[in-house]
Amino acid sequence: MQENQEQTAHLNCPHCNSKSVTKQGIRKIKHENIQIYKCLSCKKYFSNKKFKYKSYTAKAILNTITLYNLGNTLEKTAKEMARRHHERIPVATIHSWLKTYKETCTYRRLREKAKQLYSPDFLIFSKKFHHEQVYSFKVHKAKSELLFEDTKFIKHRKFSPVKEYLEKVPTDKFPHHIFGPKNNDSGLEQRASQLKMRRLQMVKLSKNNLANRLAGLALHMAKTNKERHEKIQEFMLINDSSTIAAEIPVYLTHDDIEYFKKRGFTLSLEDYRTPITGHIDVLQVRNNMVHVLDYKPEAKKERKAVEQLTIYALALASRTKLPLGCFKCAWFDEKDYYEFFPLHCVCPKRL
Repeated sequence: MQENQEQTAHLNCPHCNSKSVTKQGIRKIKHENIQIYKCLSCKKYFSNKKFKYKSYTAKAILNTITLYNLGNTLEKTAKEMARRHHERIPVATIHSWLKTYKETCTYRRLREKAKQLYSPDFLIFSKKFHHEQVYSFKVHKAKSELLFEDTKFIKHRKFSPVKEYLEKVPTDKFPHHIFGPKNNDSGLEQRASQLKMRRLQMVKLSKNNLANRLAGLALHMAKTNKERHEKIQEFMLINDSSTIAAEIPVYLTHDDIEYFKKRGFTLSLEDYRTPITGHIDVLQVRNNMVHVLDYKPEAKKERKAVEQLTIYALALASRTKLPLGCFKCAWFDEKDYYEFFPLHCVCPKRL
């Protein structure tokens, strides 16, 4: 009984939102087994099926969409699903899924142009770095070219230093040695996620963003909590129209900090040593801004994200020589998205 309660502790009844839920057996359908639950408050039954009215699993649907957005034809996507995942899916079914999720998986806007630049096997650049722990740095090569072009209303060419920085990361010119294990005796912290920073008051905007829906889909592909970050990053990188890279290493030096202070920025860090290092979860280019995003489970309860993301933005601004005003930051989960301007955290408003 206790084990049953522990396994259902994360569930809420979809009818009355009660947490008094118990398991009520398994129902077998065409492609998966469905756990049935009973709410002890309202006495209604519900299931753990991810996508209602679909006879295939959520994982099969999302893997199919991802394979297609890598540049495969509908026919090749069907063959790859059969080969890799042992799922035989009709082409017509794949087409209907793409239509259903086209408003969330917005990469369709760039897909035809991207196919002309890279084949499916070469679309995503990936390299693992041992930076105290293993980080999987990834870049969408087609988007890193297409999104830095100017159009009638979008002026992204000015952000090309971001592209140049991403190209430098996997080379010997990048200082990977500074991301290694801590080797000092001072007890001071160099990771941006652990630093304390006194900042200015700023406006934090809570909104619903496409990142919420993308994260909600991607979480269906994560078997464990440990996989959540990687699955969300990979799904956004392949299936949305603005994510260009994931797990980007950044660093802030003593000279960077002094430069910002001389410019009148309020940058007050407690008990730190340089270089300060970190890894940006998701990097996007959209709406004439560079967006620095961090996935935070239970984003609503997060208290340190503003300081961490501000340091990330300062670091990337320093490395690319772009004004901090070009950046927006946000942290998110599948439900909430909180956005702010890092410039407002460190630069007093000028009258």
